[in-house]
This record gives sequence, C-alpha cells and structure tokens, in this order.
Amino acid sequence: MFKKVLIANRGEIACRVISTLKKMGITSVAVYSDADRHARHVKLADEAYHIGGSRPDESYLKVDTLLTLAKRVGVDAIHPAYGFLSENSAFARACPEAGITFIGPSADSIVKMGAKDAAKALMEAADVPVVPGYHGKNQDPAYLEEQAGHVGFPLLIKAVSGGGGKGMRVVNEAAEFASSLDSVKREATNAFGDDRVLLERYISKPRHIEFQVFGDSHGHYVHLHERECSLQRRHQKIIEETPSPFLDEETRQAMGIAAANAARAISYLGAGTIEFIVGEDRSFYFMEMNTRLQVEHPVTEMVTGQDLVEWQLRVAAGEPLPLKQEEITSTGHSFETRLYAENPNNLFLPSTGKLHHLRFPQADENCRVETGVEEGDVISVFYDPMIAKLVVWGEDREIARNRLLKALGESGIIGVENNIAFLETLATHPDFIENRIDTQYIDAKLETLLEESRVELPENVLLAASVRLLLDGQKAVSTMAATADDSNSPWFDTTGWRPNGQSERSLFFRYEEGDDIEIVVTEHDNHFIFHLENDLDVLAEECENNVVRLQINGSWERFITLRNDDTLLVSWQNRWYALTEVNPFEPNLTDIGGASNIIAPMPGKLLKVLVKNGDAVTEGQPLAILEAMKMEHTLTAPFDGEVDQVFCAEEDFVEADATLITFAEES
Repeated sequence: MFKKVLIANRGEIACRVISTLKKMGITSVAVYSDADRHARHVKLADEAYHIGGSRPDESYLKVDTLLTLAKRVGVDAIHPAYGFLSENSAFARACPEAGITFIGPSADSIVKMGAKDAAKALMEAADVPVVPGYHGKNQDPAYLEEQAGHVGFPLLIKAVSGGGGKGMRVVNEAAEFASSLDSVKREATNAFGDDRVLLERYISKPRHIEFQVFGDSHGHYVHLHERECSLQRRHQKIIEETPSPFLDEETRQAMGIAAANAARAISYLGAGTIEFIVGEDRSFYFMEMNTRLQVEHPVTEMVTGQDLVEWQLRVAAGEPLPLKQEEITSTGHSFETRLYAENPNNLFLPSTGKLHHLRFPQADENCRVETGVEEGDVISVFYDPMIAKLVVWGEDREIARNRLLKALGESGIIGVENNIAFLETLATHPDFIENRIDTQYIDAKLETLLEESRVELPENVLLAASVRLLLDGQKAVSTMAATADDSNSPWFDTTGWRPNGQSERSLFFRYEEGDDIEIVVTEHDNHFIFHLENDLDVLAEECENNVVRLQINGSWERFITLRNDDTLLVSWQNRWYALTEVNPFEPNLTDIGGASNIIAPMPGKLLKVLVKNGDAVTEGQPLAILEAMKMEHTLTAPFDGEVDQVFCAEEDFVEADATLITFAEES
C-alpha cells in the first residue's frame, strides 16, 4: 500500500480524500493556489505546498509543477479527485512515466471515453444501448446543420470533450441551431480546448440515472448500484438519491449488467460512472462515462457501507476489488444535495464574497457534511461555487427525505447568496415527494418553484429575530458596563429605562421585497412583551450553536438565529427566513445605477460584446456574454431602447457591479 499520496485538487473533495488517507495511515500531501493559502484542505493535510496563482491554469492545471513537486516530496501516488486534471489523459500518462501511480484509470481508457463520439461507438460494439444521433468527424457547421435535420428536433448539441454540464445546449427548432452551435463550440474551446460536438436526439421527459462501476487489474468488474440525478439546473445536479424510485427491478438489473459490461469493454481500472438517459417507458441509453470519482459518490457509500476512496487506493495499489458483485448490497435510502453560492432568483448566477456565518448540521451515522470551506473563508470567482454537500440516510425514502429537510434547516449561510431556500422548496414539493420529476422539471417549473420558495413570514420568526437583536444589545451593554467606572448606572439598563419607568421600543425589519415591518416590544432581561394586536409574553432561553428557545403562548419553540451587521437569518421548523434590520430614518438605497444600466452581476471576463454606441435594441436581446465561474452568462436588454454608451470590450476582465452598458434616456 502507498505510504504518501498527493491530492491534485482542492475544496471538499480534497478534504474527503484526506479523511480516508488518515484512516488508512497514509501521509496526505495537499497543494494550494494563492487564493487557497488558508483553505480547509491545507489545514487538514499532513503536508501542504504552494503551486501557483489563483487561476486554475496557474496552479491546479499545471502538470509539470505538480509532478516536479510530487517527485521532490517523495509521494508514491497522486489522487486527482474530480475536475481539474482528473480526466486529463496526458496527466494520467505522465504520472507513471515519472514513477508515480495515478489513482485512476489508464490514459487509454480516459481517451476512449473522453471523446463522446468514440465512446458511443465503443458502447455500440459492446451492445450497450446508445441514443440515436450524429457523432462523426465532419465538423463543418453547414454539415452539422444538415445532420441536425436528419436527427430531428428537439436535439442536444454536446461538446465531444465536455462534462459537468458545460458545452451543452438543447435546440428546440432549426432556427436556433446556428447560434446554439456557435455558443457550444465557444464554451467547449474555453473549457476543454476542443470545439468538436456531437448531436443527439433529445429524449422527452428524460431521467438521468447513473451506475457506479469499479474495475481492477485482475479482470474483475462490478457495479455498486445506481444513483438518480434527475433534479438538475443548467445540467448541474442539485439533489441525488439512491436507489432510484423510478426503476423497477428488471430495468435495474439490465442497467447494472450494461454498466459493468461498459467497464469491461475498455478494461477499466478504478472508479467510474456510467451515465444513462432513461425515457418514460424505462428504455435506457448510454449517455457518457465519467472516468473518475463523482461528486455524488457519498450516497453510494451510505447505502453500501463501502468507502469508495479506499477502494480507489486499493485497486490502484494492485489489489483485487474488495467485494464480488453478489456481495455488494444496498440498504435503505440516501439523498445528497449541494449547497451553492448562487442566486436562484437571478438565473442561478454564482455569488462571491466572505462567509460571515456558516452553520451545518451535526454529523452522525445518518448525516454527512462534505465541505472545503470554513466560516470566514471567501467564495472567489476562480472556482466552482459549491459550499458543501449534505448527505443523509434513512431506512426508506420518506425517512431520508425528512432527514434531508432537517439537515437543510440546520444549515445557515450569511455572506453570499445561496440556494438553501430553493432546496427546501424542492424537498417539500409534492412532485418530488411523489417522484413526478425529470431532468427538465426545474427548468419547466422554475417560475412556480421560485414563487413557492418566497414563503410568508411567520409571526414566530419575527419574534425570534427581535429577541436575537435584543439579546445582542444586552450583551453589548453588559460588555460596556464591565469596563465602566459606574457599572450600576441606569444608562447601562437595556430595558428602555427612563425616570418614570420602562418604555416600549420599536424595531424595524424588511422581509424580501415587502414593506418595512415595525414591531413594538418591552424587554426585561429574558422576558419580552410584544405589543401586537394583543400583548404577548415571551420568555427566551439562549442555547449553544446559535440556538434560541422561546416560550410563546406556553409552548417552547426552537429557532436558529445568525446575524451579521443588519442581516438576520432565522430557521424555524426546517425553513430559513432572511430579514434585514432597518433604520427607518435612512433612505432605502437600492438598485444603484438604476434600471437603465447593464452592470456586471459578478467578476468575470467578457467573451463577447454584441452592441455598440447608438444601436437600437429590443427587450431580451443579448448585449454581452460574460464568463465567470466556468460558465457563460448572457446579459440581455431589460427593455426596448437605444444604447447610449458601451464601457467595455471583449476580453476585458470586469469587477462585480461595474457599469458595462448604458441606455439613452427617452426624449
């Protein structure tokens, strides 16, 4: 077995690999960029080394730098995790050439399955069903458009070297094909250095169901059952589960056999995933193979009881697979959901900033938290905006779903926009509960889902927010009193003291985009009287981990409260509510720059500027394309009008909130 392993990655997956290395007594070596100098994976590793600048191409993608370091510090093997160099055949080939084991498949397997056109041909030869389409060598746009007519619409344009939802577009009609092809080719070039595409028939109401496979150097191939990943947005998975509630046993068996045969067809070594697209009639087709460990591998671990990273290490070290196919069992049900720094109400645009507060549920045998960040860290523009993964297990799907809701209700974030409220809406939606979903579900029902995530503010939550402010005020005054000459002065009384007795005080909050809310209260230590339609007595008990308990109408209720400056988050009954403390004497300064400006929603590079000064534009017309966090974001005209001035050019790197384009005022 290896004595020392370098993890050529960052974030939560680097932390995950380090955990297994520690369990096995193997020395872990982390690498880090400028932006990750104080990252969690750096702190957890036995050794850590700086490898370059913040941009991935200056650090985590530098093959020569990684190999030079690996040889210098004497590692036996390199674990690539997922993303970055994990599916880079040149890296997989260079490692053994340097005398270092690559913990993953052979370079030949990566090449075969990395090119989606060649992979489909291999799968057809192995009698694995594939989606009808075009995956030939002729990449002339006119020829591709002609082939699109043969495939039929709607169809899917996919980058041959793509993955992770990048380089992929659904085209509903012929008129959209040319612009969609241009966008996919550009995105594929930027992300993979390869603009080749393939065309596939688009399956109506498809489900994404994948099988975890493993192969060893002794000719053994197994699968560890399926994961359903149909809840997606922008082709990025949001909630994954196993087993799939959609499959019957006959289909499950057939797909498992096909997945293992796919691995056998290329003499696969290590962990891989065979992704299938499944129709309403449970017909299934090979979609692609990911020649690495998947983000969602923990749900498989939860139901099988196996450590897949340990399997990777043992297989890479030449050992046979730990279990035979008939020995691999699946017990219970597991969900994984991904907490992202993004704004669901603004096209899921990534959000950057400092994590002023970060709270996760207590981990136990039924709940895992996988994260690469800590409170105080910064979500930067350079990497994927995932904050954490919550993984739960239950005896059945409903028990697991309720544990997922509890885990979401125990997770709070202040500092960046995030998708927790949206995830709570999904996990409680009748369509999800009854399994009436497909990969198009979120896109088709997004407006409704977003509206349902904007829940009314319960009175109890308003009470908890008020108590949080008042208790914080009491603490602040007590701290001042402790250092004052006269700590018994009435000026240090927080109860609204005045010469003739206590007085009421008003607190003001804003919830979502509603009007300011005034709440009147009289306080005395942990006893509060709220002057609502009728006076309401509330007792407060402050607990650990930001928990406060309130006795309301004789019943004790539990709340989680997080606060930073004027932002308050309150969790009650597994639902988060975000409030803003308002000073009624200050003007509401929102929408800086006005509706007549196009501003950068985040830092990034401008790939295209599509208008110039004086151009007439129509509402919804694309004006510019911004690349940020590995994704393209199209900025569109908010109304019909005329461009006054363009302040940017292609290839410019712009900061968040920078004014890019202004419109002429109506005369």
